[in-house]
Amino acid sequence: MGINKRLTRLTLATIGAFALSSTIALADADDNELVIEGAKMTTMVEGAKDGPLDEVYSGWRFRSEETQALETDDFDNPAFSAVDRGKELWTTVTGSKGKSCSSCHDKAEDTMKGVRASMPKWDKDLGKPITLEQQINECRTDRLGAEKIKFDHADMLAMTSYIGLQSRGMPVNIDTSGPMTEWAEKGKKIYYTRVGQLDMSCANCHEDNYGKRIRADHLSQGQINGFPTYRLKWNGLGSVHRRFKGCMKNIRAKPFKVGSDEFVALELYVASRGQGLSVETPAVRN
Repeated sequence: MGINKRLTRLTLATIGAFALSSTIALADADDNELVIEGAKMTTMVEGAKDGPLDEVYSGWRFRSEETQALETDDFDNPAFSAVDRGKELWTTVTGSKGKSCSSCHDKAEDTMKGVRASMPKWDKDLGKPITLEQQINECRTDRLGAEKIKFDHADMLAMTSYIGLQSRGMPVNIDTSGPMTEWAEKGKKIYYTRVGQLDMSCANCHEDNYGKRIRADHLSQGQINGFPTYRLKWNGLGSVHRRFKGCMKNIRAKPFKVGSDEFVALELYVASRGQGLSVETPAVRN
């Protein structure tokens, strides 16, 4: 074990705010299946040959049985009120052009299938990758003549939940080739860079110490295949960028802005680490 990793483990174990206990055992896949509406979903895949993880686990597998159960039943899943709202917004005319999302895209069940699984994606007009939230805002301003809405506005979360649901069960399939490569590398650099007063990186928790207890919770690998996610801690839904921002605050670092190029690059890289996991939107986490 390298000196940096030893120091990281020592630091994590001795800082009161991040006290860790022993690693928990993950159940075998056959004993820990995620089945929603009769569909079996993949919560573990083999890591990429050139990747840092031998096995890639969905955050669902680190949750308590009670929390897991909330996600496996659409009736009990607290995020589905937002999904219902998103379905309503899909056909609601808004903006100066007298159109709705369905005016261009017809039924979301058909046209939005696979969209969440491939985001962020390259936008040739902007010359950079965009997130699902940014794509929605681009459609709002360019096609509907409507104003942008913030990433964690209730209506945005409703839309991303509803659109994301159409990809549920499909494998995460992020394209990091061509012009996306530079952005993925930028996200990777952010992921491994130590920042803040605690001098920590994303990898210190989600790569070096996943499976261990942190306070009353368990550290996952930080996979984002379930976003937007309903967090019990938040008592509501939140975007990927809200989670990134919260993590940076936890290590006493100044967060990047929601929707910034830095967070988009980080989202791209983190999403690519979860290739092959099933989309779980809307997931439920602690």
